[in-house]
Amino acid sequence: MVRAAIAAALLLPFPLVVAMAQSQPPPAAPPSGYVGSNACKTCHADVWLNFYKNPHFKSVASGSEPPERTGCEGCHGPGQAHIAAGGGRATIGRAFSLLSPKQALEACLTCHDSNFDKANIQRSEHTQHDVACTSCHSIHHAATPQRLLAKKQNELCYSCHSGIRGQFEMPSKHRVNEGFMQCSDCHNPHGSFAATWGMGQRSHMVEQALDNQSPCLKCHVDKRGPFVYEHPSVRVEGCQICHNPHGSMNAKLLKRPVVFTICLECHNAGGSGTRNLGVDLQSARHNLLDPKFQKCTTCHVRIHGSNADQYFLR
Repeated sequence: MVRAAIAAALLLPFPLVVAMAQSQPPPAAPPSGYVGSNACKTCHADVWLNFYKNPHFKSVASGSEPPERTGCEGCHGPGQAHIAAGGGRATIGRAFSLLSPKQALEACLTCHDSNFDKANIQRSEHTQHDVACTSCHSIHHAATPQRLLAKKQNELCYSCHSGIRGQFEMPSKHRVNEGFMQCSDCHNPHGSFAATWGMGQRSHMVEQALDNQSPCLKCHVDKRGPFVYEHPSVRVEGCQICHNPHGSMNAKLLKRPVVFTICLECHNAGGSGTRNLGVDLQSARHNLLDPKFQKCTTCHVRIHGSNADQYFLR
């Protein structure tokens, strides 16, 4: 089509070609209002001082935009009107302090929408309760260089989840306060896919392990299996059916102080239990009134699964 137009134009008189060219509208001028990040440091020296180390300094709001729109204006928009007005949040193209949680999320997803770990952020518990990106992340004054968090990660989570802080102070616990691990080792704060355990109930934004399994198996790999003889409660209900994941007053994060009371929740007394064979309270082999029988794992040592015995014996 272009070649045909050129060929047709070559057959026309030169004055007519000039007149046609002059009648065409001029090309659109590039959008104005962008002044560059150097103009910001006059008033915002505290931000500018270390902002060159920030990954957002080289960010571009869209891959089609020119390089001069990086840095401050990559997130906040053109700054010319802000400078002309002598400051003021209302004159900033995108002032995050004035945005609603949904607007702030959409602004951040302009660049971060390609991250697979944020695939569920729109329907996550945090988003549904108006916890925006800026509630946890501080772009200008981050306390941690990694993930640009506003505080140390566990302290940041405790600011809302205060009840969890006390669980990590219990005798049997995961060592989060000691810095051995972090909340994000098990949880995805941006939302997670529906769990494949716990009877299909949506878990608390847990970061699943391989094959959509419980995050506990990322560290406790010896419990992963597959096993010839599976323990149904491990596979179906998940680890939390027996353990408190954050902390417990009982050994091994167990929910109850005596082991057999946990087992009897499923293997209740009688001829047959709700999920498997029941255990008689008093019999020749299971006298559960005798303390030596009250720790089931003394004999059933492979309680998470076995390749040798269907009753999880040695």
